[in-house]
Amino acid sequence: MFGGHVESWNLRDTHMMETLENLLAHLGPDGKVVVWAHNSHLGDARASAMGASGELNLGQLVRERYGDEAFLVGFSTYSGTVTAASDWGGTAERKRVRPALLGSWERLFHETNLRELVLLTGANREVQQALSEERLERAIGVIYLPETERVSHYFEARLAQQFDAIIHVDETRAVEPLERTSQWEAGELPETYPSAV
Repeated sequence: MFGGHVESWNLRDTHMMETLENLLAHLGPDGKVVVWAHNSHLGDARASAMGASGELNLGQLVRERYGDEAFLVGFSTYSGTVTAASDWGGTAERKRVRPALLGSWERLFHETNLRELVLLTGANREVQQALSEERLERAIGVIYLPETERVSHYFEARLAQQFDAIIHVDETRAVEPLERTSQWEAGELPETYPSAV
């Protein structure tokens, strides 16, 4: 599992697919499942630099297995805060998200001046064509390293082939952990400070 990057990634997402199939088998023929995970696991890897480097993911495996019965939804943001660690196994911290890079999907959505938007990537020919262009996409997951963001968190992607829908929230607010650490609290104070209720 902790060998080469591509091999360990593919092993993890293949295991996710096996778990999903076991769950669906348990639910029976009318079962439906919603999977909540980071975009890098749920968008079809074949439409991104991930696929070009040999990585596969749950989104790709689901599309290959279930075709039009699957509906892949991606999320994006321009700025805000996130809860993420600085290293694998590290402590969760509240981190400020840098404004999205010029040339990225997130910057393009920000420039619409809409605080939130939902795009069905196959809504019509014009939308599909526009979202088939290759642009930078930001991936923030368990780890977020703003100081090396371009190298650590951006990759090329074609959204129309990667997702069936995109939900963009221009400014996000970090998910608050049940057990807050001093690293997480070092960010903004909770709205109910000092009681934290």
